[in-house]
Amino acid sequence: MKTALTLALKDLRVAGRTRDTLLATGFFAGLVLLVLGLALGGQVGLPPEQAAATAAGAVWTALALAAAVGAQRAFAQEQEAGALEQLLLYPGPHGALYLGKLLGVLGPLLLVAAFTVPAGLVLFGAAGAGNAVPWAALGLTTVLGIVGLAAGTTFYGSITVNLRAREALLPALAFPILVPVVIASVKATSLLLDGGWSPEVAGWLGFLAAFDLGTVILATLLFPYAAEG
Repeated sequence: MKTALTLALKDLRVAGRTRDTLLATGFFAGLVLLVLGLALGGQVGLPPEQAAATAAGAVWTALALAAAVGAQRAFAQEQEAGALEQLLLYPGPHGALYLGKLLGVLGPLLLVAAFTVPAGLVLFGAAGAGNAVPWAALGLTTVLGIVGLAAGTTFYGSITVNLRAREALLPALAFPILVPVVIASVKATSLLLDGGWSPEVAGWLGFLAAFDLGTVILATLLFPYAAEG
């Protein structure tokens, strides 16, 4: 954990100084919301259920694509500086490097999500339509969904970092694995916006938590093979 926290703090300091990851993910998420808003948000008088489903789908589309953009920078800093091999020689298990990179990716993504979710709900008419928005449960759903997206994209970012077409290969490899996260996040968000907390929402969030935990453990165990390969 000491190695993971040291690497995460280094990445967060770099992200705070350059702001390239935050700007790239934020701009991309905003662009996706704008495009979907122009295509789908022009409909007036949608029922609350349909507005909730549209907003949930648009928000998580933007966040999933933003996660792929952010994860591309996870190992690119060291790769571009020629320091990736030195990073792998850092004392400690390689799995700690994955956890540190994951924590470094999570910071900017959570900041982007903090602006993307409310903006998406307002843009698609889900905020204030029908029932009141359960922000606490929605925040928990967002955190669990972001952790799942970041865990998968960061792991595949380590595999594709040395490839020429990593920008194209990373989404192609990661998104099939992340389909359960997207489905569970969209369903939980839609149900929360339409009817508030329910046992069905609790079931989806339980699935998300289990998926996140399993992905982080499996990726930590497999990361040494991915890094050495």
